[in-house]
Amino acid sequence: MRASPITPTVDYDANGVQHGFLRLPYSRDDSAWGAIMIPLSVVKHGEGPTVLLTGGNHGDEYEGPIALAKLAGALQAADVNGRVIIVPYMNYPAFRAGTRTSPIDAGNLNRSFPGRPDGSVTEKIADYFQRELLARADYVLDIHAGGRTLDFVPFAAIHVLPDGDQQARCERAMRAFGAPYSMRMLELDSVGLFDSAVEEAGKVFVSTELGGGGTSTAQSVAIADRGVRGFLAHAGVIERKAGERSVGARTTTLLDMPDGTCYTTSEHRGMLEMCRDLGDTVEAGEVLARVHDIDRTGARPVEYRAQRGGLLAARHFPGLVQAGDTVAVVADVVERNLPVAA
Repeated sequence: MRASPITPTVDYDANGVQHGFLRLPYSRDDSAWGAIMIPLSVVKHGEGPTVLLTGGNHGDEYEGPIALAKLAGALQAADVNGRVIIVPYMNYPAFRAGTRTSPIDAGNLNRSFPGRPDGSVTEKIADYFQRELLARADYVLDIHAGGRTLDFVPFAAIHVLPDGDQQARCERAMRAFGAPYSMRMLELDSVGLFDSAVEEAGKVFVSTELGGGGTSTAQSVAIADRGVRGFLAHAGVIERKAGERSVGARTTTLLDMPDGTCYTTSEHRGMLEMCRDLGDTVEAGEVLARVHDIDRTGARPVEYRAQRGGLLAARHFPGLVQAGDTVAVVADVVERNLPVAA
């Protein structure tokens, strides 16, 4: 296969702290011999596992970029047993634009794996992560939120995998992240996901959804900060600080998305009225939302009801909704007050 056009300005095998770039040549009107410079940091000390930490897979999600930028500036080689590769802004063109997809090629990085070295800009980024970074990693944490169009209760997530041992390892890492909620997640479409690429490579993988609305909050960033360190400690790459050793006092609520009835999809466009809030317990048949006709007055709104009982884990965020938009996600509550694992 053709070599990747991306070259790192760091040496992945060198001990110490390095801050550099993934350099992707990109010829354009304002720079004939230009390049996209994707920031990254590598912190290595001695022998041990490699952990790959990523944010900005979608460019309008901010908890990952904030937490990982802070970590890159704070983590010292002496703190590490092994190697940590930090990429806060994975789809850098999308992150710079504040959009879910790339303004260069409209590419959704999280639907572009395994990528192509001779493809679009987004496909080239996916190919490099697939062949170069995943090959080095033992543990991968990809931090997401809802972006501009969704909002979530804050959860770490794994998928149900055919390999029971691999799933158990992922679940332990998910609990170590220590989010208020922990989700066994069902994807509407898993083709091309970074998640699938990591899982198919047999690695330990955890994702998150930590909020939404195209912004972050003090609470959601704090969850990301604490979660990243919990994940690294679980991998054995760092040690927990003395004040973090009481993690057993914190708990998480385990959620499950067993089938497609968790999703409520709008069949109409109009103005969205949410009738329940995130984190609420709902019953099957209960009204979750109404969509109001904005082309005329006097028309009765369309009611959307829960297909199953459970916890309202996600909702559409903007006040206007289109046909085909996910309005709400209801998840099963499997177990409350589950101790966070170290």
